[in-house]
Amino acid sequence: MIKESYADFGPTLATEMLAEHHGLKVSRETVRKWMQEDGIWLSHKQRRTFHQPRLRRECFGELIQIDGSDHRWFEDRGDPCTLLVFIDDATSTLMELRFVESESTFSYFDALESYLLKHGRPVAFYSDKHTVFRVPKPNKHMTGMTQFGRALAELNVEIICANSSQATDEIE
Repeated sequence: MIKESYADFGPTLATEMLAEHHGLKVSRETVRKWMQEDGIWLSHKQRRTFHQPRLRRECFGELIQIDGSDHRWFEDRGDPCTLLVFIDDATSTLMELRFVESESTFSYFDALESYLLKHGRPVAFYSDKHTVFRVPKPNKHMTGMTQFGRALAELNVEIICANSSQATDEIE
């Protein structure tokens, strides 16, 4: 009866309909179990949607993931600092590593210069939505492009900002 008449109902409503229209008194949990066994009901955990992973680029040097990681890298032997990391997307090769005071436009410019001198120009950089890479709320006085973004545009290098935190997890 559930499959025929109530397959698009949840267990609670299906239980109420069975009692009201068919005189069948069954617990909601029993109906839930039956519906799960028949594949017509999924628990909240099973219904959760997951972020579809981005496909990696095929060619070495085509896309470079960039990010900074704040940490007490030297424990108590030094001040907290940020590690800037450039990783090749196709091969996961570490391309540039640099300890800096903070994740700033100037520190990224220094790391970018070093990267370009060693490896040349990539097609694109892939980053989080840090304010070095994008303007959070552009308005009539401020475009959506940062100084770093303008420099990359002059070099004909695309900057791609990830839409989720999971997208840059490899770097972290």
